[in-house]
Amino acid sequence: MDSAEDRALLVAVEFATKRSPLPPSAMLARDAARISADGDAAESAPIISAPLDHDASLSEFRELVTSAGAAIAGEVTQRRPKPDPATLIGSGKVEELAGVAASTRTNVVLFDHDLSPTQLRNLEERLPCRVLDRTQLILDIFARHARTREGQLQVELAQLEYMLPRLAGRGKSMSQLGGGIGTRGPGETQLETDRRKIQRRIVQVKEDLEAVRRVRGQQRQRREAVPVPTVALVGYTNAGKSTLFNTLTKAGVLESARMFATLDPKLKAIQLPSRRKVLLSDTVGFIRNLPHTLVTSFRATLEEVQKAEVLLHVRDASSPVRDEQKAEVEKVLGELGVLHKPQLEVMNKADLLSTEDRAELATNGAVVASGKLGWGIEDLLASIDEALTADPVIEQTFRIPQAKGEVLAALGAGSVLRNCEYLDNTVRMTVAGPASLLGRYREFRADASTDRARGSGGDSQSPGPLDPEPGHR
Repeated sequence: MDSAEDRALLVAVEFATKRSPLPPSAMLARDAARISADGDAAESAPIISAPLDHDASLSEFRELVTSAGAAIAGEVTQRRPKPDPATLIGSGKVEELAGVAASTRTNVVLFDHDLSPTQLRNLEERLPCRVLDRTQLILDIFARHARTREGQLQVELAQLEYMLPRLAGRGKSMSQLGGGIGTRGPGETQLETDRRKIQRRIVQVKEDLEAVRRVRGQQRQRREAVPVPTVALVGYTNAGKSTLFNTLTKAGVLESARMFATLDPKLKAIQLPSRRKVLLSDTVGFIRNLPHTLVTSFRATLEEVQKAEVLLHVRDASSPVRDEQKAEVEKVLGELGVLHKPQLEVMNKADLLSTEDRAELATNGAVVASGKLGWGIEDLLASIDEALTADPVIEQTFRIPQAKGEVLAALGAGSVLRNCEYLDNTVRMTVAGPASLLGRYREFRADASTDRARGSGGDSQSPGPLDPEPGHR
């Protein structure tokens, strides 16, 4: 899409399929129950996503077009028993589209469906304007929102890989100089020249991305030298991940109602109620029929999801198709091989629900929150604390000389004080904190038999005088 002046004609396509006696949400529940009953098959079984109904699908397509900066000039729906191999929608409908495009002064026709190279070429020849399919539209949105060098490279790679098989020869016929009769032609055509250029560029972009991946891997190794686990936000596009990220981290990243506003991963440290620190990662949102080229190109970015210890699946609680959106997210997570990781469901945008609906969601085990208003943040942080298994929270008792002020300060800042007594020139204190922190001061342990592994959600006593944040809990 070139500018905000683009006037788009939307084409939605429905193909007749065998209707299921169950609604999509019931199909998802049935499939989940079947997978759970199979035990170990839960990890290996594919996630079959239920399709959105026509109205929801068309509404989502409109949001994509708006995010691309185009004005919607009209909408056309075609229902067929099966796709037409030549034009997808049939020759009669193409003629109708040409008339509608001319009457609405449309300069781009957008299909809510992927087009084969042949279909794209045939449609461009018969319509008086540009033709783009769903994948091209999403790639264009990604290109508009890519800010970092890494993001731009990833989008360029996806665009090049999509474009390569769709180069259409125009003008001279495809031919090359040969060595026999009938093989002498005008030489290498523009099509072949373009194809070779694109292939060279793809190789170069992949090399650049590999360099980015190496740098990211080195940065991750440095982070892993200090045990700070990563928690990744995942979810459907426009589920409110960036708003929730800002509420948790005060990072001030871009919040937008437009789809795919976040492309480049953001990492920010936060402190949990147990005083453990974790890195929170904001990632790109998913969508139904997410182009495979994007999943492949964004491997470097999505490695943050693969390396995360806990995934926060942020869902739009107010969406009427939230179950279908959940299935689409799990489909992509399955492609990334991370469905086995611990997940916390965060039902975001709860401020748009009634009190009864919020109560019902809470009974299902999800964290009900509103990133916009800050609801449920304390519950979310406590749930993250419980879900983390690396660097567990343990409770220990220490006897520390008062002269060791740096030890007292470190334990006070990095753990939760349970009890504190002053005995002569020593301080006897019981604290709950990360094992990595408490292990540094094992020489001051009062009694090893008092150690006991426990979560952060235990009963807490009143903060002692060493607690740097009275009333923190």
